[in-house]
Amino acid sequence: MKEIAWLLGAYLLGNILTGYVLAKFFYHKNIHNEGSGNVGARNAGRIFGKKAFVITFFGDAAKGAIIVLITKWLGFSVDLQILALLAVVLGHIYPILFHFKGGKGMSTFIGGLLAFHPLLFSAFAAVFILFYIILKSLTLAGMVAVALLPAIMYFFQFNIYPIFYIILLSATVILAHRQNIRDKIFSERKIS
Repeated sequence: MKEIAWLLGAYLLGNILTGYVLAKFFYHKNIHNEGSGNVGARNAGRIFGKKAFVITFFGDAAKGAIIVLITKWLGFSVDLQILALLAVVLGHIYPILFHFKGGKGMSTFIGGLLAFHPLLFSAFAAVFILFYIILKSLTLAGMVAVALLPAIMYFFQFNIYPIFYIILLSATVILAHRQNIRDKIFSERKIS
């Protein structure tokens, strides 16, 4: 029961959207009505500048990191640490407080992964950098790294259940980016 309550709390924490708070209280705008309408760091940066990008990125990343670190501190299992990260990412992407219109979840995912296992995060980052050099696209390189995370975890000899939960988490983040992926692939085809 306490595990379910904790996951619900993680989901609700995910509902606190840094980009929305920043736009509302510092720029007196509703970010849902600005630019792409997304509350993430990229849209915040596009509308309000680099400082807004950095604040939004780190604010959203902090949600993932905080929930994972507290879950560890409370002595919950590795499985629940990943599920808590999944819950906070779901809260960010599909916030009930904002009619399920949130961000893409990448910043929260990154912050949580770093807090969960810094060495695993380093391998994830290395894969991202490698594919960025090959693909010359932040979006596509990021999604490839997210997709390969379960395989990286297998290399780190995690058990089947944490890997399964990471598959769910990776699928959630990739699904949230599906339009970005389509747009990027389509634009590359148009250029070639």
